Amino acid sequence: MTKIARILGLAMTLSLAAAGSALATPSTQIWIPSTDVQPFKVAHLGIDNYFRASATPKMAGNTGTRDANTMDIGATVGVLPFEKIQMEIGFDYLVIASAPNDNHPWSGNFKLGTPEDSLFKGSPALAAGMYNVGPSQRKDIAGGVVAGQNIAYGLVAKTIPAIGAIPSLGRLSAGYFSGSERALVSNAGAPSNDGVLLSWDRTMSEISDKLWLAVDYQGGHSAMGALNIGASWAFAKNVSVIFGYDIYNRKEAAGNNTFTTQLDINFP
Repeated sequence: MTKIARILGLAMTLSLAAAGSALATPSTQIWIPSTDVQPFKVAHLGIDNYFRASATPKMAGNTGTRDANTMDIGATVGVLPFEKIQMEIGFDYLVIASAPNDNHPWSGNFKLGTPEDSLFKGSPALAAGMYNVGPSQRKDIAGGVVAGQNIAYGLVAKTIPAIGAIPSLGRLSAGYFSGSERALVSNAGAPSNDGVLLSWDRTMSEISDKLWLAVDYQGGHSAMGALNIGASWAFAKNVSVIFGYDIYNRKEAAGNNTFTTQLDINFP
């Protein structure tokens, strides 16, 4: 879309839908969305892999095999040419290795946000959006699907400023999400489709401006609930890689913990 009117029309339509979308990738910390938004005309390619850290223990009913690994390839692009209000839209293709995939590997995402200090001096960053937007799933296959989680969320974030000789302590983010009752369920099959979003992140400029650390958390007892710890290194101005570890709230629903590698490339 090149015309501003069409872009604004799309933004309004998506915002109204959010008022009314498990690994689809708007701009994120490690696992959860962040308040960051891709700048206008900047496209982002992400290739995320999740490798199981261990096999399932041998117990009655299983043979000690590993749960399936997951790969997600996604793209987002900034679509609003404004400094104080920004928007990105994107899509993802997600596959699960050596395991049945549902019929909807494609999903969409969007985010509308404002950066820090944009509303007034000292104002926090704000963001709202949806991810893993896809067709709703039938009740008889809920809990065994990836698509159709339709997670809507809101976030607020603020960087703790440096005080004298004390450097900035980084950025704190907090928010809430809610998604599909059919797709976001506990291992017992009960809905677990909402919860908190929390994160801390910081560029470790004392060591290198290329090094970034983060910890984030998504609540709930579904496959989305997790505590995640990671570090990123920028190999170039527009290329970075995150190395992280994901500790799932309920392994009965999400499987064993995973190591993650996330390649991020911006164009131009």
